[in-house]
Amino acid sequence: MGPILLADMNSFFASVTQALEPELRNREVLIAGSRENRHGIILAASYPAKKKGVKTGMAIWEALLCAPQAILRPPDFPSYLDYSSRMISILRDFSPLVEPFSIDEAFIDLSGTAHILGSPRQIALQIKKRIFEELHITCSIGIGPSKVVAKMAAELEKPDGLNILTAEDVSIRLWPLPIKELYGVGRQMEKHLRGMGFRTIGDLAQSPPSLLQSRFGLIGLQLYQFANGRDSSSVDPNSLDSVKSIGHQLTLPKDYSELKDISLVLLELAEAVCRRLRLGFYTGRTISLFVKGADFSSLHRSKSIRLATDLPWTVHKQALGLFKEHWPEGKPVRLLGISVGNLNISSSRQLCLFDNQEKLCHTYDEIKNRFGETSLLRGSFLLETAVFYSDRRCHNMGRPPRSNL
Repeated sequence: MGPILLADMNSFFASVTQALEPELRNREVLIAGSRENRHGIILAASYPAKKKGVKTGMAIWEALLCAPQAILRPPDFPSYLDYSSRMISILRDFSPLVEPFSIDEAFIDLSGTAHILGSPRQIALQIKKRIFEELHITCSIGIGPSKVVAKMAAELEKPDGLNILTAEDVSIRLWPLPIKELYGVGRQMEKHLRGMGFRTIGDLAQSPPSLLQSRFGLIGLQLYQFANGRDSSSVDPNSLDSVKSIGHQLTLPKDYSELKDISLVLLELAEAVCRRLRLGFYTGRTISLFVKGADFSSLHRSKSIRLATDLPWTVHKQALGLFKEHWPEGKPVRLLGISVGNLNISSSRQLCLFDNQEKLCHTYDEIKNRFGETSLLRGSFLLETAVFYSDRRCHNMGRPPRSNL
């Protein structure tokens, strides 16, 4: 295993919004659900907004006290997935060993690339250049002898940073950092470690591993290894092959009780989920429905079909059938969710000449891949009772189709 590189997109949700709306670049942008839709929490903030003190998880009203001139935008998950896929595609031009770590991060094993593409620093600069020119967003890159060191190196300088750490640098650059900066240490673990007297990563790295094991078990040993820059896990380009299901859920703008309104939202969800299935070359056999009522009662039901599918009509039909069979007629609904499981994956897809639904989805995907997620919408998704696309259409409809960035 050679040097490991981690590419971390900066303030990803806000950056994608700024790439789609160039007039928002270098401005204070907040990604948040609307207060009317019961989602009054900041999901992401651009760096100018962060400099004003805005933090993820803040209430909208609190964030606007910090940055009164900030521009609010709703989350646009299909576009985030689109940009994430394009980011991974760029990284795979530099190495076949690419492991997506989250929607906006990925590891690359640089073994054997030096004699072809140059030094790790030269490769990192090429990656940053490609991502900025093609996606119009910046990224921070960390390079190290292990995945955990590469991850922590990327965190040292944001936005648009580039840091390279060797094994010898761990004690110099990482050990003086507060214990909360160690990868794998969350708020609760930080409290436990501070209660044991650990203040810095170095304190943990130089402690007896038996002490950590007796207190936290295998997790304690893993944190000890991380503190010393050791991580034996390799970059796995097939990490996503273990995905068990793909789904999405929505809190409704108000309580819905009419079947026609609920059916429309289920169709939106089915289309969004199936789009994600096709982007990942998945089909699935098990359709699951999740419903939460206005009284906070909940329902979860699943049904398996004979042939795996990635077609929204099929998923919608099964989800609607589950709803009509198991949810009391007229009972108000606050949240709906659909997932597709029991997945199969293939690297290519053969279209059936006699299946108009498959050909329609293929054309639909080609248009969206080229011009963006809101370049083509069902007419029914423009109705007031539609949820998934309703916020985004206010900002994106009426514009000419976008070409590739």
